[in-house]
Amino acid sequence: MTNAQQPEKGTNILEVKGLKTYFNTVDGAVQAVDDVSFSVRQGEIFGLVGESGCGKSVTSLSILRLVDNPGKIVAGEIIFDGQDLLKLSTTDMVHMRGQRISMIFQQPQTSLNPVFQVGSQVAEVLEVHQKLSHEEAWKKAIELLHLVGLPDPEKRCRSFPHEMSGGQAQRVMIAMALALGPQLLIADEPSTALDVTIQAQILDLMQDLVDRLGTSVILITHDLGVIAEMADRVAVMYAGQIVEQADVNELFENPLHPYTRGLIGSIPILGREKDLLDVIPGTVPDLVNLPPSCRFAPRCRDCIRAPGSNCTEKTPELIQINENHSVRCWQYVE
Repeated sequence: MTNAQQPEKGTNILEVKGLKTYFNTVDGAVQAVDDVSFSVRQGEIFGLVGESGCGKSVTSLSILRLVDNPGKIVAGEIIFDGQDLLKLSTTDMVHMRGQRISMIFQQPQTSLNPVFQVGSQVAEVLEVHQKLSHEEAWKKAIELLHLVGLPDPEKRCRSFPHEMSGGQAQRVMIAMALALGPQLLIADEPSTALDVTIQAQILDLMQDLVDRLGTSVILITHDLGVIAEMADRVAVMYAGQIVEQADVNELFENPLHPYTRGLIGSIPILGREKDLLDVIPGTVPDLVNLPPSCRFAPRCRDCIRAPGSNCTEKTPELIQINENHSVRCWQYVE
C-alpha cells in the first residue's frame, strides 16, 4: 500500500530545521513555532508532546503547508525524502498531501462531511489521486474500512457520519489517511474525546499499521501516558520551542528539563495518596511579548534569578547531552 519505495528503516524520512511559523496580529507577531528542529526516522513513531497552545498542531500544519492567514512560515526547511517541501509548487504540494504525507485530525466528526456516506468520502480520495473509477474506488474503500477494523465494512460504507460513534469515525479518518499508502502519517491527538477503551483500540490499530506497513508516524498529544506506550522518540514543546528531545525510555528515566520533570511529576500514580496534585506554577508566556530569557524561567523552580543570570537574561540553545538526548536549559551549559 505504498506509492513510493520506502527508505531503509532507521534513516531519516523527515527533517525539520529551524522552522518558524508566526501569526501576524494587531498586537504583533505571535511566535507559535520558533526555531523548531527535529527528525523522523523511517518506521518509527515520533512523539510531540506539550500542553495546549505550545505549538504542536501548528508544527504539523506547517509540515503540510496548511497554515492559513494570518499565519505564515517565515523561516526554516522541511526536508521530506530529500525534497524541501517549502520550495515545492502549490500543485506539487497538493499531490504530496495524501499520497505521501497524510494527517489524522483530532475531531473526526467535524472532519467528515455530514451529507455524504463515509464510503463515498474515502472513495473520493482514490478517485482524485489514483484516477480510479467510482466502482473501483468504492471496492477499495471497503477494503480500507476492513483494514482499520470496522465490522461489516460494506454496511459502514453506506453510513453517514452521524450514524457512527466517535471511535468508528476516527477509524474512517485513519482509513482515508492510509488510502494512498503514505510514507508519513501525522496523527494530531487521534484519541482525544474517546473513552479509554476505544482510545486503546485506536492506538493499538496505529501500532499495528506501523508494524505491517512500515509507515512513519508523528504522534501529537498532551498525554504522556500515550507517549510512554506508543513512541520510540519524543520531543517536548513549550511556548513554541522544543525544550527536550530523547529516546522515550531515556526521557522518562532521566528527564532533564524542569518543564519535562514537571509534566512527569504531575501524572497521578496509582496507589500513592496525596492531598494535592503536583502542578507547574504560573502560566505560559505571551507569545507576542516573549521575554529575552529562557521562556520557562518565570515558572521554573531551578531558575537562578540573581542579576545578570543567564536564566533571566539570555535564551538557551538546544544542547546535545549525548547522541540520543538534547535539552534547552542553562543548567547543562558548561
